[in-house]
Amino acid sequence: MNSLMTRGTRFEDLFKDLMSPGFLIRPLHGDPLPQSIKVDVKESDGAYTVHAELPGVAKEDIQVTVEGNVVTLCAEVKQQDSQTADEKSLRSERYFGSVARSFQLPADIDNSQAKAKFDNGVLSLTLPKRQGSSSGHRLEID
Repeated sequence: MNSLMTRGTRFEDLFKDLMSPGFLIRPLHGDPLPQSIKVDVKESDGAYTVHAELPGVAKEDIQVTVEGNVVTLCAEVKQQDSQTADEKSLRSERYFGSVARSFQLPADIDNSQAKAKFDNGVLSLTLPKRQGSSSGHRLEID
């Protein structure tokens, strides 16, 4: 009996992508709901600097948690249509969702010195390296 493994063709792979859940479900306006948070992480002698893209998210809807060397970013994404009093609403579309990302850094973070700032859709974290042990800590965002 000849048992050969068959591989899908590129056409079959493309068809699977097109028929995957969520491919055809796109918002009709505005930015699409992000699938993940894009981050840039840089290291210096005493700290890590993290820049995370969160376009269209309000500062109040972002949570940053640091536990040891694990950083967790969570955001609630909300998009709504607005209309004035003299308009008649024929269709109203909005979407809500959440996105989160965790990553591990090579060294523990000093929670007492950690800082977070959100400006123009970019979350900037300054995470100094720690010289001891501590428990988890949620950062306040400026």
